[in-house]
Amino acid sequence: MLLGIKSIYDKTGITDGRRILVDRLWPRGVRRSTANIDTWMKDIAPSNALRLKLHAHSEWYPVFKKRYVAELEENPLVNVLINRSRREDIMLLYASRNHRQNNAVVLLGFLKGRIRTMEQNERRKEKMRQKILSLRQPAVTPSQ
Repeated sequence: MLLGIKSIYDKTGITDGRRILVDRLWPRGVRRSTANIDTWMKDIAPSNALRLKLHAHSEWYPVFKKRYVAELEENPLVNVLINRSRREDIMLLYASRNHRQNNAVVLLGFLKGRIRTMEQNERRKEKMRQKILSLRQPAVTPSQ
């Protein structure tokens, strides 16, 4: 399934899938009635302290990224997003004017990394299961 990010101020696309706002605050100038948002997951956004620090000091982004990832490691909503992304297309929406350095960019990278790791583990488990099954089957001997 598709997992992407987009500014809330961009036009809604037909390929957006489920549109999820991942900011702690409601975006300025956006009416709730016309926002075309399926879910607002403000609890997956960075803590207020991190958000304010990044807003005040954009050069602080590498530190922000590291601390936000640490917050995401502890956030149970990460698994909710991963499970949803396995069933349907998801577009993560953000309101930041900085399109390269924002929480949605960090969240997307984190989710893709976690999904990749999960898929690798599932492939490893399947290989191991196949190996065990092949060992359990008796060897076929030619009849005489």
